[in-house]
Amino acid sequence: MGIFVNPNNSAFQVALNSEIYVDKTGLIAYTNKVMDTNNALICNSRPRRFGKSITANMLTAYYSKGCDSFSMFAGRKISMDEGFQKHLNQYDVIRIDVQWCRTSAKSAEKTVPYIEEHVTQELRESFPEAAPLEVVSLPDMLAAINKATGRKFVIIIDEWDCLIRDEADNVKVQDEFINLLRGLFKGAHSTEFIHLAYLTGILPIKKIRTQSALNNFDEFTMLDAKALAPYIGFTEDEVTGLCQSYGRDFSEVKRWYDGYLLGTEHIYNPKAVASLMMWGDFQSYWSMTGTYESILPLINMDFDGLKTAIIKMLAGEAVELDVGSYQNDMVTFASMDDVLTLLVHLGYLTYDKQSKTAFIPNEEIRSEFTSAIKRRKWTELTKLQIKSAKLLQATLDMNCETVAEIIEEFHTDYTSIIQYNNENSLSSVLSIAYLGAMEHYLKPIRELPTGRGFADLVFLPKKEYLDMPALLVELKWNQTADTAIRQIKDRKYVKAVENYTGKVLLIGISYDKKKAKHQCTIERFSLED
Repeated sequence: MGIFVNPNNSAFQVALNSEIYVDKTGLIAYTNKVMDTNNALICNSRPRRFGKSITANMLTAYYSKGCDSFSMFAGRKISMDEGFQKHLNQYDVIRIDVQWCRTSAKSAEKTVPYIEEHVTQELRESFPEAAPLEVVSLPDMLAAINKATGRKFVIIIDEWDCLIRDEADNVKVQDEFINLLRGLFKGAHSTEFIHLAYLTGILPIKKIRTQSALNNFDEFTMLDAKALAPYIGFTEDEVTGLCQSYGRDFSEVKRWYDGYLLGTEHIYNPKAVASLMMWGDFQSYWSMTGTYESILPLINMDFDGLKTAIIKMLAGEAVELDVGSYQNDMVTFASMDDVLTLLVHLGYLTYDKQSKTAFIPNEEIRSEFTSAIKRRKWTELTKLQIKSAKLLQATLDMNCETVAEIIEEFHTDYTSIIQYNNENSLSSVLSIAYLGAMEHYLKPIRELPTGRGFADLVFLPKKEYLDMPALLVELKWNQTADTAIRQIKDRKYVKAVENYTGKVLLIGISYDKKKAKHQCTIERFSLED
């Protein structure tokens, strides 16, 4: 039993000792299934605070010969799997935390030599008759032990991308580390000495000339988590159960921390949800972890359309995203798409694989973007917010003429980035125009189901602003604003907001393509009448 070779289970015990522990041992059923197959090499990337290290500790505790973990896993989900005891504590495990090794080595340049020196030394102590003294390469050492004993290994690497992220401009260090990984996991010999490999970090495996540096790995990412989606973060069922146990408002938890779409799963940030359950404060728990330093250099890159795309997403819109060109590092950016793809991997955006769009997932991340932009003092956003505040006030004052005039200005400002030719495009512009409403209102809901149809845009006041009216907006293309108001009434759209507030403003907005003019009609409606 060592630090790297056949470690004990104490790190995972810490997680089990915690007040909030959500059982993610079902992941082990998948790793057991792919053991000693062509799918035994796994890279599972996810954002910080999404339980990467806990998962690595769990796999170590389950597989390592250096401990007895039966009592840890008995009664948990994996214990129901038929292979539970067959694989439990049956393997020689090598666990490497690259971030820890970098700190211990005291420099990035010494990290790879530190890993090879210390892991091979522990292997000599564990296999004294099979580990030659003259062998200093870790891959060669594993091959030699396998040749002498037939033993194979489970290799678990936490923070695998530490050097890729933190040493973004240090090509020598990155090449040295990638070469170590290739020695461990590429080629015929590696399959002889590896049962299973599990790498976890934030980034997918780095591409070299558009190809993965380790293209024999199955990758599970925030773009496509496949079968591992339920184990990336907390699922909606798990969050529902926690809300019931701790007496938290699920709808508010969902608004603040939901939004990561992984296939059919809605995934929540585990750190944020656990903190909310413990302390009861709805806030951004990312703001305590250096978020500004991560996001500012990215959102200030000078790519056409980047700032506008971020403004659109702040307003609740989704933007089209091509994820194919990103090189999976922190320096190779050729377009807006590359920047936005990295923000997906970092957890600041979520990606809808079906529609190929990205958007800000929830209120926590929206507040992080807003804080970062305020710190940078974006002129574009400052001007937009001032104009948007005037629009909201004119709406609340039922000043239809001013509302129409301000929407005209937004139309002119954003017509170059939104093809203004249908009601959906008009809806996008209005979402941006009402960005200033976000202080008092929840993220606008597009096509909220109502009595007989769908309202185009609905703004519901936040709990602390329930004295303000809900805004129910119907849009018309080449028709009158009065027609929009009639549709709201005839189809009983107000039923969509009757559980939220007793005051509603019905807002009809139309656009006449020939005249290039907007019309606005606003009526007050009370559900208490």
